[in-house]
Amino acid sequence: MKLRSLIIEDEPPAQEILSGYIRDCAQLELVNICPDALEALDILRKEPIDLIFLDINLPKLSGLNFLKILDRTPMVIFTTAYPEYAVEGFDANAIDYLVKPFSFERFLKAVNKAVEKDRYSQNQVETQPPDSRQDFILLKADKKLYKVLFSEIRYIESTGDYLKVLYLDKILVVHGTINGFLEKLPPGEFIRVHKSFIISINQINYIEGNQIRIVSTFIPIGRSYKEEVYRCLNHSA
Repeated sequence: MKLRSLIIEDEPPAQEILSGYIRDCAQLELVNICPDALEALDILRKEPIDLIFLDINLPKLSGLNFLKILDRTPMVIFTTAYPEYAVEGFDANAIDYLVKPFSFERFLKAVNKAVEKDRYSQNQVETQPPDSRQDFILLKADKKLYKVLFSEIRYIESTGDYLKVLYLDKILVVHGTINGFLEKLPPGEFIRVHKSFIISINQINYIEGNQIRIVSTFIPIGRSYKEEVYRCLNHSA
């Protein structure tokens, strides 16, 4: 299935290059081209969109601020002439950050990341065994109730009376305590590694010193948790 794509770009030359790249890419279908974020909002209300190619410097509303007002955010690949916004771009959970001018090969590399993420998400839904134990948790955030698979959760961070739940490349902020949340997670799959962090054992990339690498984030291992962390990891290995 092709990813339904939307270009949000105000410069006609850049629009032409992107639309040409999309036409030459078998994995993509171009739905529309919007010169500003406000027009894109109207498209997103009417059309299912899987992937956005988004400029940062847009009239009326910047690309970064545009993402903040979306209820549901499709996958995003930033296309911009400003490399200094790369950190903010990835903080917004972008698939990739393309700095103009970029080649078709670099464009394809970014698209392949989106295709792989979409395939992963589809497989998580399709491969769930029937009649198995509950494999998800319901989380209330932004006046909505989200169904989050345990297998999608990377880690949970405690911030005062709230928790940040990072799953796939998304973040939900929910009310609660870290101890209460840990009790709702399947034993043997999650472990508390710090007074402020719970991690998924399956999401660990590696351990270096007193830190655990999960995707692009380093999670600290608390001194009082270190022995239990290594005991659990050795048991699960």
